[in-house]
Amino acid sequence: MKIYKIIFFIILAGAVSVLSAQTVKTGTTAAQVLKIGVGARAVGMGGAYTAVANDISAMYWNPGGLASVKSNEAYFNHTSLYADIGFDYAAFASYLEGVGTIGASVSVLSIDEMKVRTIEKPEGTGEMFDVGSIVIGLSYARNLTENFSIGVNVKYINESIYNMSSTGFGIDIGTVYRIPVLNELRIASSISNFGTKMRLEGRDALVITPSGASGDNLINSNLELDAFDLPLLFRFGLSSDIIKLESSRLTIAVDAIHPNDHTEYINSGAEYSWNEMVFIRAGWNALFEKDSEKGLTLGVGLNYRLADYVTFKFDYAYEDYGRLKEAHFFSAGIKF
Repeated sequence: MKIYKIIFFIILAGAVSVLSAQTVKTGTTAAQVLKIGVGARAVGMGGAYTAVANDISAMYWNPGGLASVKSNEAYFNHTSLYADIGFDYAAFASYLEGVGTIGASVSVLSIDEMKVRTIEKPEGTGEMFDVGSIVIGLSYARNLTENFSIGVNVKYINESIYNMSSTGFGIDIGTVYRIPVLNELRIASSISNFGTKMRLEGRDALVITPSGASGDNLINSNLELDAFDLPLLFRFGLSSDIIKLESSRLTIAVDAIHPNDHTEYINSGAEYSWNEMVFIRAGWNALFEKDSEKGLTLGVGLNYRLADYVTFKFDYAYEDYGRLKEAHFFSAGIKF
């Protein structure tokens, strides 16, 4: 049996285990930063990107798609979310002849400092605290056959709040299979964030308890907080270029997603390209998800060739978050 068939069955077995797992309640997983979409192109298509991913942002959506990168790419993404939350993502990928495509990424979530408030001092103690997350990833992908590619992404994850922090490690595995029908039908799947549990530890878990008859003796102890799983995601996607002419292309895509901390949902989207220079995108995120605030997504993009082998890319996306209002995604990259 060829190696790609073995890998396919491994991923299929993992998907079955994920799908058969009992869905738990929202808010029972750590590192929610791992669920924030990367790249304005993907977001503009409603997050239906598992089978479309063919650029550097594939490191997030489906590492198997990173094998389509046959040059050097640098990429930066900024997202302005609700509640003054900022999310930044930077990545670099390079193709090595005979080896495959390697990449590295860093994502940072940040929130403005807030006042420390207590019951005794509801207006603030004079101290400030902040909340943040950082994810560092290393990726590798290659084509095992002309039509089949696989990729893996290994991640270090750290979250912090005030004087507490937690650390974890995760892995993503993804595949893409291309069928030469309908202007290339792409079938893809990925499992994201399979890894360790995360537990907050630090000074804020310290408890000082008086002891003895007079209470003069003090005993220091630490609270052991619960450990939580990472937000495991199984994605299965289909995409095809239903129109592919000399100057025009229309790509449609649909993803089915099964998370371990909420209900299943579907993402759908489309991208129209003119001369592979100007792009218009639209999609719908989290269709059929219970109590979802997500919905319509829109996006535009521009690829501009600066020189024979240098192309600059800019993308923007808008996403409706219902009562949480909208979010704006900006991405810029250079291919050389």
